[in-house]
Amino acid sequence: MSLLEVEELRVSYPGKGFRAKPVEVLHGISLDVGHGETLGLVGESGSGKTTIGRAVLGLVRPSGGSIRFAGQEISGLHGRARRGVASHIQVVFQDPYTSLNPSMTIGDILAEPLVVHGATGRDARSRVRTLLDQVGLPTDAIDRLPREFSGGQRQRVAIARAFAPGPKVIVCDEPVSALDLSTQALVLDLFVDIQRETGVSYLFVSHDLGVVRHISHRVAVLYRGDLVETGDAATVTSTPEHPYTERLLLASPVADPARQREKREKRKQLLAADT
Repeated sequence: MSLLEVEELRVSYPGKGFRAKPVEVLHGISLDVGHGETLGLVGESGSGKTTIGRAVLGLVRPSGGSIRFAGQEISGLHGRARRGVASHIQVVFQDPYTSLNPSMTIGDILAEPLVVHGATGRDARSRVRTLLDQVGLPTDAIDRLPREFSGGQRQRVAIARAFAPGPKVIVCDEPVSALDLSTQALVLDLFVDIQRETGVSYLFVSHDLGVVRHISHRVAVLYRGDLVETGDAATVTSTPEHPYTERLLLASPVADPARQREKREKRKQLLAADT
């Protein structure tokens, strides 16, 4: 049995204007994430990938289908029941500059989810030191404010906060897209190292097939609310079967200018063939 199972998931948003019909943005998506596995969820803006993550987190109410965690249906949970699941399913958001409270010290930011789930102040403080070491930040960071750190360091804090309650699944919503390329690589390696140490599972949302290839075991490709291709990460990101996946692959930048021009021209040809 998979740890996280999404079956025939549908999500609709209210239409614009008086008596407008709801707009369905997910059209029956089915996917699963195994224990200690990373499923990369990739697609362009508007594909529905972030909506899937938000539905798993309980931030969006599905209009159909089911979401099960460890065999338990969670899509209809509210209040205390939903908070009970929250310790097992955490999130790392895209922007490390806005996801951290600027008025709280790093120690307080990391201790907050621990205290909420019943830890004493002393135990929380001890766990915070362990978390800082785990994500490669100095111990003195515990008494400093987020503004004193770089973007990459802030995202390390956000990762530590997500790991604080010891979750089984972490939804990673474009967690490196706001970082420069060198920092992206360091943060992705951190995700891999922590997964190897803890066995946590990731639902990793990204628009960049190159990033997804680096971290994922399997890849699911979303296009306008539909799942168009799934499979082993190495296969999907090197020899895709669907034309849309191929366009995403060609959109990933490379360091060689000649190769980049070649990819750009081939992508233009694919786009022209679709029109």
